[in-house]
Amino acid sequence: MSLNASALSAARPPARWRPSTRLVYLTAAAACLVALPVLALALTASSREALAIWPHLTANVLPAALWNTGLLLAGVALFCGSVGIGAAWLVTQYEFPGRRSLEWLLVLPLALPTYITAYVYVEILGFQGPLQSALRALTGWRSLRDYWFPDPRNLPGAILILGLVLYPYVYLSVRALFAMQSAALIESARTLGTTRWRLFWRIGLPMARPALAAGLTLALLETLNDIGASEYLGVRSLTISVYTTWINRGSLPGAAQIACVMLLVVVGLMVAEARTRGARRFTLPVKRPRPLGRIPLSGRDAWLATLACALPALFGALLPLAHLLGELWRRDLLAQADPALWRAFANTVAISALAAVLIVATGLGIAAALRLGRERALPTLARIASLGYALPGTVLALGLLVPLAAFDNLVADAGRALFGASPGLLLLGSGGALVIAYLVRFLTIAVNGVESGYARISPRIDDAARSLGADRRELLRRLHWPLTRPAVAAAALLVFVDCMKELPATLLLRPLNFDTLSTLVYGHASRGVFEDGALAALLIVAIGIYPALSLARSDGKRPESARN
Repeated sequence: MSLNASALSAARPPARWRPSTRLVYLTAAAACLVALPVLALALTASSREALAIWPHLTANVLPAALWNTGLLLAGVALFCGSVGIGAAWLVTQYEFPGRRSLEWLLVLPLALPTYITAYVYVEILGFQGPLQSALRALTGWRSLRDYWFPDPRNLPGAILILGLVLYPYVYLSVRALFAMQSAALIESARTLGTTRWRLFWRIGLPMARPALAAGLTLALLETLNDIGASEYLGVRSLTISVYTTWINRGSLPGAAQIACVMLLVVVGLMVAEARTRGARRFTLPVKRPRPLGRIPLSGRDAWLATLACALPALFGALLPLAHLLGELWRRDLLAQADPALWRAFANTVAISALAAVLIVATGLGIAAALRLGRERALPTLARIASLGYALPGTVLALGLLVPLAAFDNLVADAGRALFGASPGLLLLGSGGALVIAYLVRFLTIAVNGVESGYARISPRIDDAARSLGADRRELLRRLHWPLTRPAVAAAALLVFVDCMKELPATLLLRPLNFDTLSTLVYGHASRGVFEDGALAALLIVAIGIYPALSLARSDGKRPESARN
């Protein structure tokens, strides 16, 4: 076999290896596309008309919006951090009744968009909801003058509901870190007489700081991106201010200025996350450490641990799902499903599938460029291309509107000049703008997913293939693609689900008379008849459950030696 390889190498001398110019150009184009909405926002916000509006915004709009946004972010961070890190510590360090089931049930809230959970809880806790109706039936009370009941339509309610949906970001990242801890470190602390609480505060929590910062940043970015829940719950955040200033008041420059303030908040979050991760670094030995076995709990401690992990899963996923299924059964929504629902379903699948294919193909090209290229600018370009996830949907839609409208107008003018007819709104009127917005926002997921697949391929395999005369196309087609295909498929699934759930960008950039499942649910809730959209909400949740469970399984893998 070695003789054949030597003969082949001699017969086909190694081709000169150069990175693909097309892949470099693709990475540069993706970086420019991500930077385009930011530059467009900056230009719109600095126009003369915008500068004239700025004093009014600083006096009447921004103070309240910044205050509400700050309180909302602080509350969500506190809730997600407490629940996420506490649940992760319990399921990785202790054995208690129901732990294996709760380990993946704790991830289920990720399948529910924040706006659906908000709509469900307003229905459950409302005056005509099941809780208040049962309370009045038991006590004989007739109106709210006779009793007090908590109302979720306020800032504390928004913090609680958003936290119940978003804590899995912290839970997943921290749980993965706890699962990799060395047994020697924990056991040494125990032999020195460290109690459970001191072990958590002095060792577990400090070691979780990098993962905690990363998870909290994702949760807070999703909080900033939210529009449906915040609007429905009556919280006037920066996101809602952008939407109302643009749509209700017709002031695009004013909305652009508020969006720029949101971008400053996003930059602040990312800088804080980078500094938190960079302040302390924790590394494991080169050799794989011996994992720590879970400590069995018994009696009251065991049931308290079960309750602490069950409550977030119950209120974050199981109760909203039960309510949606109850509405589906009680109102017989399957039999009453109208053609508008199935059109919205077809639109959702078509636009999300198209976007997922384009996004994953682009992410695959960028990851391949990083793998094969040697240009110094490549890492910077790839980093810029991966920043789109940090752009809230309203900011992204507003930033894309001006350049896309300019492109449509240019094509229309060219069509009239050359052919005497205008093709109309080529991007804004066809759904192309939505695909571009999805590409900018979710390209990060595709790049990270494909890179995780590439990380499992040793560079020595590439060197061996090149020494046998394999050219660039053969290496990508016959080696990289088969080995990265599972990671590409997982990234495509996650991108598809995120596109399907996205509300702000879809709401603002969709063509006329074009509904998706998310906008259909939003429309029913805005008209005060959310129960009519329960089937559409269930379809969104049902499609999102499988990726959530896949995340739970992939991040929760632990060597058998660690299990009792």
